[in-house]
Amino acid sequence: MPGHDGPPAGHGGPPLGYGGPPPGYGPPPPAAPPSAAPHGAANPAQAAATGLLNLSGLGLGYVLLRNWVGAALCWIATAALLVAALPADVDGVPVGLLVGYGVFLLAAAADGARRGLRATLPVGEPFRRLALPLALVLLAVPAGGSLAYGSARDEAREQALLDRLAAADTLVKSADGLAFDKAEPIYRRALGEYQDLGTEHRGSRAGKLVPERLDTYYAQISVPYGKKAYCDAVAPLTYLRGLPRTVDEDLLGTRPAKTDDPLAHSLYECGIAALGVETVTPSASDSLNALYDTFPESEHAAKVGPAVRTAIDARTTALSGDAPCSATSQLRTLRSSLALLTDPAVGKVAKEASSAVQKGVFACGTWQFKGKDFSDAVTTMTQYAKDYPTSARADHARSIAIAAEIADESPGAGKKLPPAKPAGGSRMVLVISNDGPGSVEVLYTGPVTGRATLKSCANCTKYSELFLPRGQKVKACKGPSSKYPKATLLLPAGNYHFLQKRAATGTSTFGDTKSSKQKIEPGYSYTHCLYVTSLF
Repeated sequence: MPGHDGPPAGHGGPPLGYGGPPPGYGPPPPAAPPSAAPHGAANPAQAAATGLLNLSGLGLGYVLLRNWVGAALCWIATAALLVAALPADVDGVPVGLLVGYGVFLLAAAADGARRGLRATLPVGEPFRRLALPLALVLLAVPAGGSLAYGSARDEAREQALLDRLAAADTLVKSADGLAFDKAEPIYRRALGEYQDLGTEHRGSRAGKLVPERLDTYYAQISVPYGKKAYCDAVAPLTYLRGLPRTVDEDLLGTRPAKTDDPLAHSLYECGIAALGVETVTPSASDSLNALYDTFPESEHAAKVGPAVRTAIDARTTALSGDAPCSATSQLRTLRSSLALLTDPAVGKVAKEASSAVQKGVFACGTWQFKGKDFSDAVTTMTQYAKDYPTSARADHARSIAIAAEIADESPGAGKKLPPAKPAGGSRMVLVISNDGPGSVEVLYTGPVTGRATLKSCANCTKYSELFLPRGQKVKACKGPSSKYPKATLLLPAGNYHFLQKRAATGTSTFGDTKSSKQKIEPGYSYTHCLYVTSLF
């Protein structure tokens, strides 16, 4: 048919469904990867990854989500924590700051998980697959930081304890050389530090060093004993021995017990050295009583008795030397010390000390007489005769005292000691009469020595020499013989020194003393008249 040579109008293209897309339509969108959720679909793995990345404290979950404000907040919070925590010290980070930071991290993790649950991440598939494992690995950052910080804090604590130990060591060194009463408070302060470190912190490096320091502590305080300064060692050793009463016994160990023998030895040596020494501190009795009371069974306590006897013997031997008075003084002091000792064994030698003192007093008086120290010889021998009236030497001591008194006025009377026994043989009579006021004591020494006392002549007066003719002497004792008080002496022949001591009377405040010499010859009798003269 004409007009129908071509396809029908409106039917020139291929049938619908064949060929290219209909006009007005673009190409279909590409298919979504199998692991990515469609926009708006929940993805728990992605939420966990972003939350855990924030939990690391680095804000990486927010970085992954391109939430820069959240990331910045995480960085600020972590930086603030680091500023507060570093450098690590013994106190660590304040608990409030740690709690606050922990709450912040949990909040950031929860927020990151919430945001990441339905978010489309601008990263490729490989990274999305690694996000969760990476987040888990990055949790080691805060955990490792905590461990590192804990280690640093522990080291700081260890160093602080070591510093305390060093300070205690410095205290101990500063007390070296001080008198113990001044050093003791310093030692106690140092020991307080050692005890705290060795008990409360025994597992620390400083605590483990305390036993070594205690050895040094004991050694330094015991230095006087090592130098054989026994009296100086008593106080520090007593202090060391008593430490278990105030310091942990387990910490001290056997150290206090090791001071027993040095302390006993020091008390012994100090006490024995003080025997016979006056005005010494501590006295012999103080040290030896402390030894007996504290260590009665020690070998040092057993040596006290023999040592005291040796001390007595040594000073008794010295009585025959050139310083018998000094030896006697030491024996007196020693005897006084023995009287105060509580050790029963010492009582056996106390009598020996008393006997030695008696011997020493006589030796001292004799030495004084021979040394022309007549005044002291009078005092010593007079006291001897008074203290030991029943002694076989009492009469000789009295004779020496008399001779010394005469020699103090007339040195010739002191050329030699009076004999211990009176001279034998015949004796001559010497009658002494008192023609004067006041009683008279007559002392004499020669082959025999003694004294006689004449009573005052009641009616006798002084003789005035003013009106006597020139060359004429006083005629005393010319009245009846019975008028004058008399003393009759029986004297062996020999040369004698006399000393008359007239007592003071109402007309004079001082007595008269006069020395004279006289030779007594065999076969004669003698008279001697004592009288008083005056110028008026």
